[in-house]
Amino acid sequence: VQLVESGGGSEQAGGSLRLSCAPSPWHITNYSMGWFRQTPGKEREGVAAIWSSRSSTYYADSVKGRFTVSQDNAKKTLYLQMNSLKPEDTAMYYCAADRLLGSWFWASPSAYRYWGQGTQVTVS
Repeated sequence: VQLVESGGGSEQAGGSLRLSCAPSPWHITNYSMGWFRQTPGKEREGVAAIWSSRSSTYYADSVKGRFTVSQDNAKKTLYLQMNSLKPEDTAMYYCAADRLLGSWFWASPSAYRYWGQGTQVTVS
């Protein structure tokens, strides 16, 4: 599985950005997908994820109410709508995918085998 991210960039505080992650092949089944972010010198942290059945979504406390994760039903493309951006949201954002053993693993980087190349988000 290959993941291709897009949509990062620079934005002012209070603004919005939308990230996309397209899986290849797109007809993957029973995969959960998530967004992580990382800043230099810090561990990669889970931001949001969607369970394979698309029945549940998960968010880090720091982004609840501001970020929304969603997935295109047909092509499995994963999105992260980021509103009310803050300077502390500045990071490299990564998309991840795998068949998780349980939803409680959503924020654990080690639970995912497949990763995108990352896209930079800078908020000033």
